[in-house]
Amino acid sequence: MDLEQIGRLIASTRKKLKLGQREVALRAAVSLRTMTLLESGRATEIGYGKLARILAALGLELRIEPVAKGRPTLEDLLKEDSGDD
Repeated sequence: MDLEQIGRLIASTRKKLKLGQREVALRAAVSLRTMTLLESGRATEIGYGKLARILAALGLELRIEPVAKGRPTLEDLLKEDSGDD
């Protein structure tokens, strides 16, 4: 999941909870500009602390999980194409 997708998830969750951007920003101790940029997909970078506080303000958390092996990587496809299994 990239930052743009995270921003969309944050926006949809915030709206489901009927919270304004300003309220979430205050709860998370971030600027309204940070919220606006994140939700609009225009944030190029955000620190982990800010992101974690925003997620917590919405009852969400960030998890790290192994990538699903269901889809081959480019390297897998190139090996298959060259016959190097």
